[in-house]
Amino acid sequence: MSRPVDRFDSVDLDRIIEMAWEDRTTFEAIQAQFGIGEPEVIAIMRNALKPSSFRMWRKRVSGRRTKHGITSRSSRFRASGHR
Repeated sequence: MSRPVDRFDSVDLDRIIEMAWEDRTTFEAIQAQFGIGEPEVIAIMRNALKPSSFRMWRKRVSGRRTKHGITSRSSRFRASGHR
């Protein structure tokens, strides 16, 4: 089984990391655009970031309402199919 990071070119990886780092971009929006779920995003972030940066990001997004479309009232970055 290939690692999620191997499936994307550097431009797509940069965009996934950027979207994951943004507080208002939901994991569902990332899935709609790139076809990967939250576990794959976490694996990409774990491989791409320094360990301390990954821990800081993970602590920040764990349980965060705005990172999950179901609990987020924001529609700013929500894919049209998730309204």
